[in-house]
Amino acid sequence: MDELVHILKHGSLTAAIKAHGAELCSLRNKGGTEFVWQAGPAWARHAPLLYPIVGRLANDEMRHRGKTYRMTQHGFARDSRFVWAERGEKRCSLVLEDSQATRALYPFAFRLTATYTIDDSGLDLVLTVVNTGKETLPVSLGGHPAFNWPLQAGVPKESYALAFTNEEPSPVRRVEGGLLLAATDPSPVRGTVLPLSEALFTSDAIIFDPVNSHAVRYASTDGNGPWLDMSWRGFRELGVWSKPSGAPFLCIEPWRGYASPKEFDGEFSDKPGLMHIAPGVEEELSYRIEVGSY
Repeated sequence: MDELVHILKHGSLTAAIKAHGAELCSLRNKGGTEFVWQAGPAWARHAPLLYPIVGRLANDEMRHRGKTYRMTQHGFARDSRFVWAERGEKRCSLVLEDSQATRALYPFAFRLTATYTIDDSGLDLVLTVVNTGKETLPVSLGGHPAFNWPLQAGVPKESYALAFTNEEPSPVRRVEGGLLLAATDPSPVRGTVLPLSEALFTSDAIIFDPVNSHAVRYASTDGNGPWLDMSWRGFRELGVWSKPSGAPFLCIEPWRGYASPKEFDGEFSDKPGLMHIAPGVEEELSYRIEVGSY
């Protein structure tokens, strides 16, 4: 059995998960449609897990009880080797626990478990954070899955849209230099529909804080070809991102937390957007990717 990659299969679907970062790197149907971005030159990742921060901290520094720790964008989980806890045909589970290496960056005890389960129509990811220490765990957690854009070769990127379950009229947030701006922009969502174009991302990610919806459909507006539904539980924010310079992928990112506000200059535990998990307590968040074709 390959120690680096595990394959899940059910019905017409196949998924591949890497031990490195517990990262989903493929979701393909029997017809050969690959939904997950294949880490091309435009961006060298597929669907990283964001932990223990989402976004950036000012100067990539985390301050805690008089000490400063270096913490780069989106944290260290995406670059860490997880340990396989379960490997089956339809389900696998991977674990990352604190170690001497993680405590040099983030002085907290934790256990992060990622459990993937495939069925005949999609893939579920359950993320569980347990505070295994004796002090409150300040933490954020997010998904960052990238999907091919377009999903079908030859279809114009501008023919795609995101259809939310609820209206999203609230102003959206943006980042500058990776840090959250205080100013907001009008929502680009028209009722429940966000028409997609490369111009949306000239100012980086679109951040819904909070997001009203619990799911979104990503599909071509002509009603033909593959579609993808993404739903989430426990996450409060949603990022939508592609490379500002234009790239053939679209990220739909459920978050629990966000980058440091540009004006924030305090202890990490006081940063807005964090979960604060008591000793011995766990927090569970999940998202589901369901795929099909018109």
